[in-house]
Amino acid sequence: MSAKRGSKNLSEEQIDQIVIGQADDDSAWDEVVRVERTEPASLSIPADLATRAAFLARLHRTESADEWLTRVIQERVELEEAAYIGAKQELAAGGN
Repeated sequence: MSAKRGSKNLSEEQIDQIVIGQADDDSAWDEVVRVERTEPASLSIPADLATRAAFLARLHRTESADEWLTRVIQERVELEEAAYIGAKQELAAGGN
């Protein structure tokens, strides 16, 4: 990204506008880098929520609450990413 790098402090809105303006210009972007975590990350949740999740995991016949929570979180993240991409495309198209 060559736009004004290091020349001044940009606001989030200014950065967003630069990124949106360059979104379809492949030459403005570096090559894609894929990063995958090799070790699982830990996540703390309140005990009552963990109990409820364990109950639902059993209802869904998953082997563990961890497996069920991973699936639920993955589905939610994918949903949020799709909503973000849609909103970004709408913004780039000039929609409200």
